[in-house]
Amino acid sequence: MKRSLSILFMAVVMILGMSTTATATTTTTNTAVSALVAAQDEPQTVETVSFHQELKKRFIEGGPLFMSIVLVCLILGLAIAIERIIYLNLSTTNSKKLAADVEEALKSGGVDAAKEICRNTKGPVASIYYQGLDRADESVEAAEKAVVAYGGVQMGQLEKNVSWVSLFIALAPMLGFMGTVIGMIKSFDSIAEAGTMEPALVATGIKVALLTTVFGLIVAIILQIFYNYIVAKIDSIVNDMEDASITLIDILVDYKNGKL
Repeated sequence: MKRSLSILFMAVVMILGMSTTATATTTTTNTAVSALVAAQDEPQTVETVSFHQELKKRFIEGGPLFMSIVLVCLILGLAIAIERIIYLNLSTTNSKKLAADVEEALKSGGVDAAKEICRNTKGPVASIYYQGLDRADESVEAAEKAVVAYGGVQMGQLEKNVSWVSLFIALAPMLGFMGTVIGMIKSFDSIAEAGTMEPALVATGIKVALLTTVFGLIVAIILQIFYNYIVAKIDSIVNDMEDASITLIDILVDYKNGKL
């Protein structure tokens, strides 16, 4: 009987020991898994630099002298380009509607009524119409000469200050290339002073050279896009002015011949 109880006691102790070991192992495993998951879920801190900060850093590294001049070219070029774009958009006129209104005014109220329509309409086409109508009482030839002469004046107003934008487009990369040359000269001066060829001696000068070139080309590209848009807009308005002038002369001929 005692032997049976001893065997039973030993079995219970072994079962309890195995259960405790299994529990400990499970706990350890769960803890390791939880730590691994937490490590995976924890966001990794990566130092990021914004575009503005990077641009500012590169601008300073490029040298204050030439980089400032290139920046001035960009600011002035953009200011003139934006002013021209606003002016050209305000100068756009629905010439077909204006021609129809002028023709209707000539039928109902004569030249004075047509001139009032042009006076209340903005844009170079309306101004050309007004100058032509102002000479309509003299002759069709006089009106045509007035339209041609005032058309040239309006074309000059459309192209005002556009040449400055083209100047800045050419000047910005030239300044960048000049900065490149000066940077290379500084690199060779460093080599001459040290008496040895080491990458560290020429790295700074070459870096300045490349940065000034890059910024000069960026400025030229930006201004070139605005310049092409302005030129295309001017060509569109000039073509509209020419078509409208021909239409006005035809209207005046019909008005003089009593066909309206």
